[in-house]
Amino acid sequence: MGGDGQTGEWTGAARVGGEREHRDSDEYVTEVRQVEALNRMSARDAAAPPPRDAADRAHARAADVLTTGHALARAESPQEALALVSRLADASLPLRTQVVLRLDGGALQDTAQFGLRTRGGDHGLRVPLGTHHPAAQVARTGEAVFLGSPDEYRTRFPAAWQRSDWEGLRAWAYLPLTTHGELTGVWGAAFATTLEMTEGMRTLLAAVGRLLGQSMQRAHTGEAELALAQSLRTSMGRVGPGVGGLSVAARYVPTGGGLTVGGDWYDSLHLPDGRLALVIGDVQGHDAHAAGLMSQLRTAIRAYAAEGHGPDAVLVRASHFLAALDGDRFATCVYLEADPATGVLRIARAGHPHPVLRLPDGTCLLKHLRGGLPLGLTLGEDDYPVNVLTLQEGEILMLCTDGLIETGGHDMYSGWLRVRGALTPGTPDDLEGLADRLLGAVVGPQAPAHLGHLASRTDDDIALLLLRRDARGPRPALPERHLLLTLEQDQAQGLAEARTELQGLLHDWARSEQVDTAVLLASELLGNVLVHTEQAAVLRADVGGAPGHRRLRVEVTDRSDEIPHQRAPGELSSSGRGLVLLDLLAHRWNVRPEPVGKTVWFELDEDGPAEA
Repeated sequence: MGGDGQTGEWTGAARVGGEREHRDSDEYVTEVRQVEALNRMSARDAAAPPPRDAADRAHARAADVLTTGHALARAESPQEALALVSRLADASLPLRTQVVLRLDGGALQDTAQFGLRTRGGDHGLRVPLGTHHPAAQVARTGEAVFLGSPDEYRTRFPAAWQRSDWEGLRAWAYLPLTTHGELTGVWGAAFATTLEMTEGMRTLLAAVGRLLGQSMQRAHTGEAELALAQSLRTSMGRVGPGVGGLSVAARYVPTGGGLTVGGDWYDSLHLPDGRLALVIGDVQGHDAHAAGLMSQLRTAIRAYAAEGHGPDAVLVRASHFLAALDGDRFATCVYLEADPATGVLRIARAGHPHPVLRLPDGTCLLKHLRGGLPLGLTLGEDDYPVNVLTLQEGEILMLCTDGLIETGGHDMYSGWLRVRGALTPGTPDDLEGLADRLLGAVVGPQAPAHLGHLASRTDDDIALLLLRRDARGPRPALPERHLLLTLEQDQAQGLAEARTELQGLLHDWARSEQVDTAVLLASELLGNVLVHTEQAAVLRADVGGAPGHRRLRVEVTDRSDEIPHQRAPGELSSSGRGLVLLDLLAHRWNVRPEPVGKTVWFELDEDGPAEA
């Protein structure tokens, strides 16, 4: 087979804007029917009535085409696809050489060859569409060209015949390769002997051409998506450095251990006044379209943050942007601003998993944050409330997408237990090692994740961010734990979350009955504020001392000046028991007036008496 001009690389544009093409059941049935028709035609082409062995050969040929079709569906490159087609060669189909020519502007460009000899500096074929060449005619008309002998080729295409060396080849076939009904290239096949281009032979070659065209599109789309995944991975790379007093580590693993693109991302940027912004998000879907939306949304959020908008305003604008960009997709997201001088974090959440707070001694708490709907959905009046947390020295905040939690068949609860098991051990000093250990717990034994050599496959994309407030001095010999949260008047459901976080703070407390006591008393104090005042309740819990001899101190502060008084409620009373329980169950308690409002506190000793 020949062509004009010098050779070059296949540069046809990849179609990566939608889902990877998969052959559905209707297409499969169509192919089966085509092969059955091929079977009947092959038998009809033989002498009538056909001998038994001719019918058997026809059935065997149909089975071979189906087997090849299944193998082509898994081909990862055009070269592999041609090698699979070559297995069909036998005495009745003396296939010798093949070439795939991809439509590239005004010419057909060689993208894969099988069995061709290269001469001199030629490394491929390029056929301008205006030439009198059988492949160019196929590209112009969309109709296959069959040439059963050298005489037929010489008569129909004399110019192409004179420019080509056809030694050892005696018949040719050129068939269109189509994608979604649009011609994208030409498959050329040459044979070692002359062929009678019967209806059965033409149907056979057309069926193989259709299967090959689908395989080429899948392989090309897969290569383009892999290149896109690698590009996205490189563009995020390792997150930029933190700021003085704050350190950051990040990881990104696309679906399939890096073989398929998806919509997860993270980002960091420096804000005025030395503040640091972090964002993590997940666009719905695991395809190239999701990756494209992710890239645009990531850029938009960077722009809104650079304009100086707060966390809530950034997410409101990002939601409108995504809704205008694609009304059928949504995205979850967490955006935070960190002040390195104070450790104060201002966080807005849009339908994303809650972050995890790791205390210096390894205790992990799931931090329940108020939030709004995912980006791109209809917004309410209170769109994205801002949560305020204070990160203490040595504490680490973990942000992740749901792939880290749910990969491997886990739900949110069992996945959280797995993450906690990987996050707890060790000290907070090695932030990069901690990120590697978290990924290792999900994707299995591997090299360091930032090198990209993931041995396992993941069910979903994974994006991970770790933010640590660096210690400025030596840590205390006995580790301390702190919990701080605020419940607004419209957050009655936050009582359950507060109880969960307090239980997490006391996960290794020696006496389980005291944990129940602490949760009961804290619930009473928080409930009193929400029921009897119009103020928010601020809970602070501190644990200090050696294990087995620790002391828990819980304080609940509000801005109401009304001092509670201990009462003697009747048997059927629905309230008034809070201070009575404190007096019965706490080892110590009291009420402390504040410049504005008051604080009610209690203490429990791990080695104290069972009853106060």
